[in-house]
Amino acid sequence: MRHEVEVEVLAELLAQIAEGRNADAGAVRACPASTWTCPDRLALERRELFDTQPQLVGLSGDLPSPGSFLTTDDLGPPVLVVRGDDGKVRAFVNACRHRGAVVETARRGTKPLFSCPFHAWSYDARGTLRAVPMAEQFGPLETGSLGLLPLPAAEHCGMIFVHPRADGVIDAAALLEGLEDDFTNFGFAHHSFALEDRLELDLNWKLVTDTFGETYHFKRLHKDTLAQTFEGDILSYRTWRRNHRMVLGKQAIREMATRPRAEWRVTDGGFPVYFLFPNVVINVSEGAIAVVRSLPHVTDPGRCTVQISYYGTDRSPEDMETFRRGFGGVVVNEDLAAAAGMQRNLGSGRIEQVLFGRNEPPLHHYHQVFRKALGLTPLEAVG
Repeated sequence: MRHEVEVEVLAELLAQIAEGRNADAGAVRACPASTWTCPDRLALERRELFDTQPQLVGLSGDLPSPGSFLTTDDLGPPVLVVRGDDGKVRAFVNACRHRGAVVETARRGTKPLFSCPFHAWSYDARGTLRAVPMAEQFGPLETGSLGLLPLPAAEHCGMIFVHPRADGVIDAAALLEGLEDDFTNFGFAHHSFALEDRLELDLNWKLVTDTFGETYHFKRLHKDTLAQTFEGDILSYRTWRRNHRMVLGKQAIREMATRPRAEWRVTDGGFPVYFLFPNVVINVSEGAIAVVRSLPHVTDPGRCTVQISYYGTDRSPEDMETFRRGFGGVVVNEDLAAAAGMQRNLGSGRIEQVLFGRNEPPLHHYHQVFRKALGLTPLEAVG
């Protein structure tokens, strides 16, 4: 984030504190409970938002050197993502061209070759088939046409995207619309991977992003945790076509206000949180970030997977573990625990709709952009 934007954001938060106001969505809107419970809605979301769209698989720090790799099953087909000896990031279907076995079973690491555990057909970081054991017994092969099947991949502003379809197109600048400048100035490309957690939860994938949608709950749900260091009921909020940025206010912002504006830094008095359409929430602290990805279940709207990955710059492993416990503990034990209760009630059929207040603008934005992408009518104001 450029310094002039930091000052603008912090000044906005201080004005909200002084005037006793919050960000304002302009209206109260009702959202049908079926948004989180309908199997047909889930099938539509998977098709339109996930199966046919590029997906974030990690940051540049996940692939720090030539031969470094990560694997994921979150895009449908198993995927292997590798940094080549030329520095380029490539993605492949993680399937051997012999019998379709998964070639690389480790989640991450560094290797010069990837060898299928079934018959040891081996491939390099560019996906080229390099070795076939007992080739003279196997029979004639056109090895040049039997490399790993490529998938579109792109690295931009420290983010790595993969398209689940071989004929897919990735426009990384369009995906990061509105966020490129902030991500560049925060140095996302220079954050190293530290830790990750993976959670299987009994709630709809959108309830995960919903929990990052307002500060109205800080003094209530988080009264014994975040409310001890954060201001509740204030929010600097900015939307783009599909993405958004929200900056929470820390209590330290009051002391920071006494210093010259030239010394203001957004992470001293605020906590930037970014939404990257459709399912990524990026939380920025001083020298550390937490990337939260919410992944829908294949058939059950009441289940999802949450991947939380932590990255840092010049932070010790102990510092990163402390950041993980602090951030992850609150998110899992408070936010997502409350969301699981919401899912049970929404799925009971007793609740027909929920309300998004004027002081919850990110919720309005999330669901309006989802509905537009799915061809559904916008949510209407009810007050």
